Amino acid sequence: MARRPGYYTARIAAVAALYGGAWATFVLVGASWWTLAVAAVLAVAFGQVALVAHDIAHRQVFRLRRASETSGRIAGNVGIGMGYGWWQDKHTRHHANPNHDQLDPDIAPDLLVWTQEQAGAARGVSRWIGRSQAFLFFPLLTLEGFNLHVAGARSLANRSLKHRVLEGTLLIGHFAVYLTALFLVLPPGMAFVFLVVHQGLFGVYLGSIFAPNHKGMPILSGDDRPDFLRRQVLTSRNVHGGWFTDIALGGLNYQIEHHLFPSMPSPNLRRAQVIVRRYCEDLAVPYLETGLVTSYRQALRSLHQAGAPLRGAGTAA
Repeated sequence: MARRPGYYTARIAAVAALYGGAWATFVLVGASWWTLAVAAVLAVAFGQVALVAHDIAHRQVFRLRRASETSGRIAGNVGIGMGYGWWQDKHTRHHANPNHDQLDPDIAPDLLVWTQEQAGAARGVSRWIGRSQAFLFFPLLTLEGFNLHVAGARSLANRSLKHRVLEGTLLIGHFAVYLTALFLVLPPGMAFVFLVVHQGLFGVYLGSIFAPNHKGMPILSGDDRPDFLRRQVLTSRNVHGGWFTDIALGGLNYQIEHHLFPSMPSPNLRRAQVIVRRYCEDLAVPYLETGLVTSYRQALRSLHQAGAPLRGAGTAA
């Protein structure tokens, strides 16, 4: 559980270098269609900043709350245009009740439905999308970056949001600088294409990080709330792999350990896995770890099954 200041100093420095280097390259490349390659690199940089903000929000980096909140807003609001306060509240509720269809905001029905009961209640566009949602899942992830920005901006209207004036100012500053840079360096048409490609790939990367964690795992409902250990382990999935997987997924490939010990620094999760897995074996608690491709396959299969009532309902519904 001990903090890893050396690790996070190196990691934050590397992510900052990637982020700053991508923007510098954007300016140097200028008005050329090669700038779309920079958009792809910048999408990865935004995703890595989001992962750093995630660890900061969980108090893995700093001991003091003020340092965590300040650095979290710098990374989230300023760095990638994410409403830090809105996201932290949403993510805290997710951790308390992962994959609970009434308590976990991450599986609240929207465009997608996560259970057949949600499918039965779906209306409008979500009813149409739900029929083929397994096939549409990755294409829809291109909208996730835009959705992140919109949700953060909409949360500013919520009077219960703490420091909403500060968060709103930082968000407006991010969007102003971002759009000014795009339309100052690129012609309008090229700037628009850059924005779509960058934000679309950012959404796909974010979704690809978070989809393996819980999608396709058991979904709880009503009073079905087992004890803390089983609530966290049975609804989470680990993804095995080497150092590249650890970097690309930001340590969230050890999702079981992360949910059991949210404030544990991500580089320590691999070491905790040995203890957690053995403990689960002793208690006969199922512990799932798969490869990355298998995790996506399981998630898509679950989405396809959830949408089954809509495929049987026909267009008349």
